[in-house]
Amino acid sequence: MSTYAILSFMAAAAIIIAFINSKISRVQTTIAITAGALLLSLGIVIAGQYQALPLKAIAAQTLGDIHFEEFLLEGVLGFLLFAGGLGVKLPSFSDQKWEITTLALGATLLSVFLVGSGVWGVFQLIGVQFDYIYCLLFGALISPTDPIAVLAIVKKLHAPMRITTQIEGESLFNDGFGLVVFVTIFTLAFGHQNPTLAGTLSLFAQEAIGGICYGLVLGYAFHRLICATNDHSMELLLTLAIPSAGYVLADMLHVSGPLAMVVSGIMIGNWTRFIGFSKESEDHLDHFWELVDEFLNSLLFLLIGLSLLQITFHEEDWIVMGCVVPLVLAARYLSVKACYLGFRCFREYNPWAVRILTWGGLRGGLALAMAMAVPAGIIVVPEKQIDVRELILVMTYAVVVFSILVQGSTMTGMVDKANAVQDEMDKRLQ
Repeated sequence: MSTYAILSFMAAAAIIIAFINSKISRVQTTIAITAGALLLSLGIVIAGQYQALPLKAIAAQTLGDIHFEEFLLEGVLGFLLFAGGLGVKLPSFSDQKWEITTLALGATLLSVFLVGSGVWGVFQLIGVQFDYIYCLLFGALISPTDPIAVLAIVKKLHAPMRITTQIEGESLFNDGFGLVVFVTIFTLAFGHQNPTLAGTLSLFAQEAIGGICYGLVLGYAFHRLICATNDHSMELLLTLAIPSAGYVLADMLHVSGPLAMVVSGIMIGNWTRFIGFSKESEDHLDHFWELVDEFLNSLLFLLIGLSLLQITFHEEDWIVMGCVVPLVLAARYLSVKACYLGFRCFREYNPWAVRILTWGGLRGGLALAMAMAVPAGIIVVPEKQIDVRELILVMTYAVVVFSILVQGSTMTGMVDKANAVQDEMDKRLQ
């Protein structure tokens, strides 16, 4: 079966799950699709264990043929981040620019070292010789909040505006920053040349600064093209070229495509929207990209659930999976709390802000795709043939599943309490 046929059937399955969920429950669509995919995966695993049907092998081979990390990192990620950038309203972000920048850069970097050090300590306790550089690599891929998961769940809960702005803005920018950190550490861990400080900083600057500059150039170029036509269909088609050809070109130029997509999306959404698009296109722009976003999100989260079939679990896997979820949450809380210690010197914030930013810092397919990019064959438990890739993959999977199913489905009460406190704060200021 071709990759196109596989993705077509999976897309149909995701849409059917979403449709059934809309009829029988009020669970958020992203959570419902992930839960449905997990139940389907578990059913296939159980059937395979009792040799009822050879479904596990077939499903695992099918997922392997898709190359999930390439499908996300080199494919749909550009569309999802561009769609997220289009939804950014710069006037609301300008009030929170320093908070968003500090969270996206400072909190992410601090979390990388907290998670990496904590994971290294866990492996030392269970007697697995897992190098510290691999622990930092896991910290780099799991520390950024996933904009795909965050924007799909958090933005629909109607949290206080300042908190919503911070968590959305952080998620859009820290994933690009996190990818740059991941690529840098990945090169240090698996590169064939001895790393140097100058080389590491040069690689980081090329990816991050290069991605932002490329995004500005790309956004301006397509702004001019859109302004040059009055055909509303052509205006919308031109926006499709940015996350497709524009994203591929970023990879060829060795700059950060995710950062470029966010920057160009913000430019098109806040500049071209008002002076470049015809009235008809302006009305259809958000609806068009919301449809693209919902469709790709549905397919992505189904793939996350089904990726369970590619994992073979050992005793060591279960131990680290049990330890890593509270460890990542603790690192997230400490890194956000550290930022807020500085924020509160200049402004009053909702007392629920740190807890919502911690619990709402969801992880999703982006982290899983980066984990799948880790090369196999670096054995750390010889008697069981457990390698670095397996351990990073199971840790990432545990955090992603807990994040989407548990954190994503239990935020409503926390948001309601934050809204009640915010109402009292607003009354005091009146």
